[in-house]
Parts: sequence; C-alpha cells; structure tokens
Amino acid sequence: MEAMQGASQRHEEELASSEFLTFTLGQEEYAIDILRVQEIRGYEKPTLIANAPAFIKGVINLRGIIVPIVDLRIKFHLSQVEYTPFTVVIILNVASRVVGIVVDSVSDVIRLNPAQIRPAPDFSASFDTRYIQGLATVDGRMLIVTDIEQLMISPEMDLLDTAA
Repeated sequence: MEAMQGASQRHEEELASSEFLTFTLGQEEYAIDILRVQEIRGYEKPTLIANAPAFIKGVINLRGIIVPIVDLRIKFHLSQVEYTPFTVVIILNVASRVVGIVVDSVSDVIRLNPAQIRPAPDFSASFDTRYIQGLATVDGRMLIVTDIEQLMISPEMDLLDTAA
C-alpha cells in the first residue's frame, strides 16, 4: 500500500514539474521554460539594424521569418562578450512572435517541480528581479530561473507588442 502511495505521489510531482532549457551567460547558469524554445542554432552574424540598442545584434532570416536577435550577455551587462564556437542562438516563440537570444552555451534540459524553485531574494529597487521566477539548485548547480517571456515583452526591450 505504501509503495503505491509513494508511486502515486511521484507521478503527481512529475505532472506538476516542468522542463527547462539551461544555458550559460558568463559564469552564471540560467533556465527558461522549454515550451518557449523553438530551436537552437549556431551563432551567425545577423544583419545590422541602424539605431538599434546595443543588445539587439540585428536580424536573421529564418525560413522566411525575420527574427530579431538579442544578445543577453550585452543586455545583462556582462563584462566580456566573446563569440566562440559554443555561442548559440536560442530561437524563442514568445507572445506570438519569434525572437532569438544569443547565449554563451546551452547546457541541458532539466525537470524542476515547483518545490525546487525558491523565490528570488528581494534586492529592493536597486535591482530588477521581476524577470526572475526564482532560483533552483540541481546537482550542486545554482540556476537562475528566468521568465523569458516577461523579459522579452518588457518595455525596455521594445521588441514585442504587449497586446500580442
């Protein structure tokens, strides 16, 4: 009887858990909802757009769709932005639009249940944490669980129509 209850509880936890794609930016590891990821591509230099903010690297043509490319390393003010063979573009589908984000590398896909995600600490008004869903520790790794859709539709990104 206890074995059946334990199996039932594990099954409920699996149903409540979600899968996340993990990637690195500088020394930190981030996690985003895998359901927002359309594909992962090697980095190729995008077509520049005049007067775009520095973190918008330009656009690419992805099978007939013009996709803006955002370098999260620049957006998050990382000290050194270097393009290596491990640099990739994660193509996202957020708010009914397609957007690419440049990251240092992709790590893996992990499953997290809500109990594993701790709330982000309150840093007062000096640090904006509204895009951080929380922090999770998996196998000794600290992951910053990011609400990528909220980040992409934020006014400072000015990428997507909030009505979309």
